[in-house]
Amino acid sequence: MKKIIFTLLLASSLLVNAQEDEKKFSLSGSIDTYFRGNLSGGAFNSAPGSSFANQAGFALGMINVIAAYEGEKVGFVADMVYGPRGTDAVFGSTTASSQIVNQLYAYWNVSDKVKITVGNFNTFLGYEVISPTGNFNYSTSYLFSYGPFSHSGIKADFSLGGDTTLMLAVMNPTDATDFNPTGSYALGAQLGFSGQFLNLLYDPNFFEVDYTGGFDVSEKLFLGINAAYNSGNDGAPGFYGAALYPQLATSDSFKIGLRGEYFKEDGAFGAIGAAGADASVFATTLTGNYTIGALTIIPEIRIDTASEGVYSGDKALSSFVLAAVYAF
Repeated sequence: MKKIIFTLLLASSLLVNAQEDEKKFSLSGSIDTYFRGNLSGGAFNSAPGSSFANQAGFALGMINVIAAYEGEKVGFVADMVYGPRGTDAVFGSTTASSQIVNQLYAYWNVSDKVKITVGNFNTFLGYEVISPTGNFNYSTSYLFSYGPFSHSGIKADFSLGGDTTLMLAVMNPTDATDFNPTGSYALGAQLGFSGQFLNLLYDPNFFEVDYTGGFDVSEKLFLGINAAYNSGNDGAPGFYGAALYPQLATSDSFKIGLRGEYFKEDGAFGAIGAAGADASVFATTLTGNYTIGALTIIPEIRIDTASEGVYSGDKALSSFVLAAVYAF
């Protein structure tokens, strides 16, 4: 009888521990796919000079799988990406195995006011993110596309009381996510207050200041804002621009939003500057979000007007995207 009771107690203990572990471990992610076609301007395969959603016809985004363990004091996140969107997101990776790693970091909650994170994490700058589940628009802005995307290093997040936060970071040069190839380091900082964030990044190659925030204009209307200035070091080219994101919820299942963005290169080095120095672009993107459970259908019309003929010789390009994003 004692053996039976001991066995039952042991099994019960193991079951409780397993249930506790299950509560701390999570597996989540998303898949996305889309159709894109041009309405006017450019050639059949011409696309806006921003990241992702830039292939013609029926195309693939990525599968994103995120494994996370959240303990009371410590935890980790392993964020893996597969597919064209994922490949573009981790372009700075140098080894075959790391080319599927979007984020890989561990953290320590030192106290309820201090958190230390070390590893590879997505950037703290900008309004938009790599995962399509975190964006309202399916195509991305020029401000997002010109980066940075990710950093490897160590950062400390501080809660300063109320709605005020501070983040300080020491990192590899931007987008060097596997290792440090130069021996120099980047410094980052973020000051947040009530959902508004001022971000600073000093990289060996450039300096960038970025503002990201948003306001609930009403119960159904939200306005997001992003503005950034990037200055290349030693006369290297940079960029600056601003974008507004008004979004209106018309029902529980449908929202409509507009992204209006002005973007300018300070010198020729990127997607639009390839056609001439100091090129600029104004892009307007009208997007709908129709949600059916975990699936979001995203129709989108986008018009890009550039100062140079960057779309197969044309200065303007209008395109249509229909995307499907499933989150799990």
